[in-house]
Amino acid sequence: MYFFCSWVMDWQNDILEKIKILFRGIGQVMFQNNAWSGVLMLAGIACNSLYMAGLALLGTVVSTSTARIAGYSCEDIRNGLYGFNGTLVGIAVGVFMNISVWAFMLLIIGAALSTWVMRLFQRQRFVPGYTAPFILVTWLLLLLERTVFPSLELSSDSVAVQEPVNIDFFQVFCLHIGQVMFQGGTVLSGLFFLVGIWINSRLNGLYAMWGAVLPLGAALFPDMGILGAEAGLLGYNGVLCAIALGTASLKGFGEATAAVLLSTVLQIAGMRIGITTLTAPFVLATWTVVLLRKVW
Repeated sequence: MYFFCSWVMDWQNDILEKIKILFRGIGQVMFQNNAWSGVLMLAGIACNSLYMAGLALLGTVVSTSTARIAGYSCEDIRNGLYGFNGTLVGIAVGVFMNISVWAFMLLIIGAALSTWVMRLFQRQRFVPGYTAPFILVTWLLLLLERTVFPSLELSSDSVAVQEPVNIDFFQVFCLHIGQVMFQGGTVLSGLFFLVGIWINSRLNGLYAMWGAVLPLGAALFPDMGILGAEAGLLGYNGVLCAIALGTASLKGFGEATAAVLLSTVLQIAGMRIGITTLTAPFVLATWTVVLLRKVW
């Protein structure tokens, strides 16, 4: 009886740890190695769309399972480092594609592929991978959608040029955080994400707020002419930049601020020419700061 009870407890602990790994993967979208952070972020997605929450979880399961099958670092898997790109790929499929069997197939292939690309970034030491695997895989999926599966095409984040009117700055602040995971339908998503960050790191929480506040300045200039400022599309890259580079030192604050401003400029440029930017401005801005830091 003792051995049976011990086996049941070990089995339950193993299942619980696997669940924690999945939620850490979701939390790592915003650099939070904390299962409860992931729970709150998934809840934030669900506040906007239960469908997207399901796709986010599916993408996390696929990418994490791929890492396990491939025999990648157990420590990296445990910390959710092979889960968060799959999370974003899963949500992106829900944003850009119609619901169909082919869409789910592309999600599974894309989430698995993001794990392999992440492994390639892990093998080099020049720049961190961040969300680059998600960007590259999603761009590939969008190319396949438009060339091989045109029936799946739903929408694009290409934004028309217009002058924003009557911007609610608190709402945009929340959406800057929520749009990190494509959640621009409710301020609750951003607030859940912020709480998820805050319970793991007060410093990261403050930097997330700083990264969401700085891009608000772009909305003060009518000649910016960007439709999408009120939807939170100008600031989500800044949120990631601030968390990724921000430290308790003045140098860290300066680097984070520089990256936030650069990512905002890159996002505006990308939106003006109609690029599906995803989190590319964040990656390019942080890589720039990291490489300049190494040079100096």
